[in-house]
Amino acid sequence: MGGTAEQAFVPNNKLLVMRLFLIQKTSSPKKEMNQMSESMKGLKRTDYCGVLRETDIGKTVVLMGWVQRRRDLGGVIFVELRDQSGISQIVFDGNKLSKDDFTKAEKIRSEYVIAVKGTVELRDEETINEALKTGTIDVRASELRLLSEAKTPPFLIEDDVRVKEETRLKYRYLDLRRPVMLERLKMRQEVINASRLFLTHNMFTEIETPILTKSTPEGARDYLVPSRVNQGKFYALPQSPQIYKQLLMASGVDRYFQVARCFRDEDLRADRQPEFTQVDMELSFESQEDIIVLLEELFADIISKVTHKSVSLPFERMTYKEAMNRYGTDKPDIRFGYEMQDITDIAKDCSFQVFRNVADQGGIVKAINVKSGDRLTRTNIEDLTKKAISYGSKGMAWIALDQDGSLKSVLTKYFKVEELKAIMDKTQAKPGDLIIFCADKEENVYKILGNIRLDVAVLMGVINQDEFKFLVVTDFPLLEWSKEEKRYIAMHHPFTMPREEDMELIKTKPEAIRAQSYDIVLNGVELGSGSIRIHQHEIQEKIFELLGFSSEEIKERFGFMIDAFQYGTPPHGGFAFGLDRLVMLLSKSSSIREVIAFPKTKDGSCQMMQTPSFVSSEQLEELEISIGGQMEEKRTDEKRVSKEVIEYVADLSRINLAEEEKETLTKDLQDIIEFANQLESVNVEGIEATAHLMGVENAFREDIVTNSEMREALLENAPTKKEGCFYVPKIVE
Repeated sequence: MGGTAEQAFVPNNKLLVMRLFLIQKTSSPKKEMNQMSESMKGLKRTDYCGVLRETDIGKTVVLMGWVQRRRDLGGVIFVELRDQSGISQIVFDGNKLSKDDFTKAEKIRSEYVIAVKGTVELRDEETINEALKTGTIDVRASELRLLSEAKTPPFLIEDDVRVKEETRLKYRYLDLRRPVMLERLKMRQEVINASRLFLTHNMFTEIETPILTKSTPEGARDYLVPSRVNQGKFYALPQSPQIYKQLLMASGVDRYFQVARCFRDEDLRADRQPEFTQVDMELSFESQEDIIVLLEELFADIISKVTHKSVSLPFERMTYKEAMNRYGTDKPDIRFGYEMQDITDIAKDCSFQVFRNVADQGGIVKAINVKSGDRLTRTNIEDLTKKAISYGSKGMAWIALDQDGSLKSVLTKYFKVEELKAIMDKTQAKPGDLIIFCADKEENVYKILGNIRLDVAVLMGVINQDEFKFLVVTDFPLLEWSKEEKRYIAMHHPFTMPREEDMELIKTKPEAIRAQSYDIVLNGVELGSGSIRIHQHEIQEKIFELLGFSSEEIKERFGFMIDAFQYGTPPHGGFAFGLDRLVMLLSKSSSIREVIAFPKTKDGSCQMMQTPSFVSSEQLEELEISIGGQMEEKRTDEKRVSKEVIEYVADLSRINLAEEEKETLTKDLQDIIEFANQLESVNVEGIEATAHLMGVENAFREDIVTNSEMREALLENAPTKKEGCFYVPKIVE
């Protein structure tokens, strides 16, 4: 298979292959790198690789960067040199380069760091590469420096490389070399710059607030930091600068902002990280409407500067109650329709007992009309049903309208003709449409049908991926009842001002109080939240009491804030948006991990730094912290081979392993390592290096002939079979 990226490999036994591979990786001596790196002395970079054009022809340049790929045509070597700006092709001609420099060029490999001096030339017409912005020119080298050699990376440094995210995160410093990752980091900087420029132009002052602060748990859990100087006491890392920015308003700052680092110890998902960045702001003497208008202008300015697109102003407005009724979520994606229609009034008197029972028990029945839904296949419907069940439903009821207007569903036999007509009228159904129903408790219907709405939109392809659709959601409930804690908790945070007309409900009906709060939603993702804050200490104390805090707890947790409000505090409000989330949406990335330089995984760990990790007993003693008797056992477990290691090696080897095989190999490799550790204690003093530790009879034992395994059995789990072989990448050598 010469000249291809794959090579034939005839397997023996999977277990044997894995053992040999693991033994080779763990026992073979490391290949020493050639000590031939040079310095930049005398050379200074004149240009970036990706900015050279035909206007630079004839110019002598010095470029520095990483080798993307190399082609040796015998006497002439072509190298694609990469830096943060792009790629330039370098030509090393053996007839026009010193012998020493050409010898060095022959040793160049991918990801070597080099410096090249040369002249920009026009390419021959037949060699022009239209895929590169620099594809019409070459740089003919006159001098070469090898600044740093490189081992073969665990994956190709290319945008479309297929590699597990765990591997990318472990070698993040290599992953960030890929152009798409660099572009995302640059876009992140553009968003920060646009935000900073807009806010400073609007008289905001950028102020940093402390990272080591007080623990005031309300919402997510705090990350705690023990104090060595004050034994037994702890700082907390800020979940947001909320308290500090309100105190800045009491200080007379008037308008504040910062690009703030925040920390929350909560369960992670695609758009959450334990540490994240938000653009935080606070304003004095402004109403809710004033702040929303300012935010509309801010986001429109960011979109314009970063994506060169425009968004229409003002943004669409919607109350929390309206959003839930129409879309089943407080952060709806309004790039498409499929709004929920309430048919509970029809269901409570209908012939279909399932719907009628739900309505009688206080539940609701809602439906969405999927326009032209007759395009969905039976498999699509079955998949949607499975998803509905995963969201908590017992199934998925639906009615399809054929092109002739006839109804197709098992449900039709349970309804009267006039009931079906009422449903079709309420949902505005037309021939070719698909009606999907959900009947359950209100909160369950919102969750189930709200998610199905998104799933159907993806299947139907009705989401415009190039559109930025903003939405402002207002009038959130101030409080929600926690069944676990058996008390009211703040829906946003405990410093949110109630609507003035709802103040009387504090004593009579707290759950009905609406907050002066607002969210900005973009394409179904909550970018951030804001609110008008409580600036009168009497109201703040009432809200604290409503949340179940005793006088002692209020004084302990928030006494400094209550005190500050007694010295004259202006009316104020603010907002904060997630920088990571906004960049994720603008760059069309699948996760905020794609737009953060060094993110954590779903369990809050860092594959590259191997954090969190144990610390020394001396450090713990200094802090007077005791973790418990299982500390040493945990340290030992940390050093043991994990199943993830086996999965990683199996993936490299292109070998599919069953769960029991993974367990067996994990144990076998641990046994090998433990045996190797035992060998270290063997006294080999006086034994010649070539001496064999095993008995002679073992070294020269006779071969035992056995029957070979059938080829079909050996190839049972091969991902790709051809002519009695399966194929693996050349990386396995």
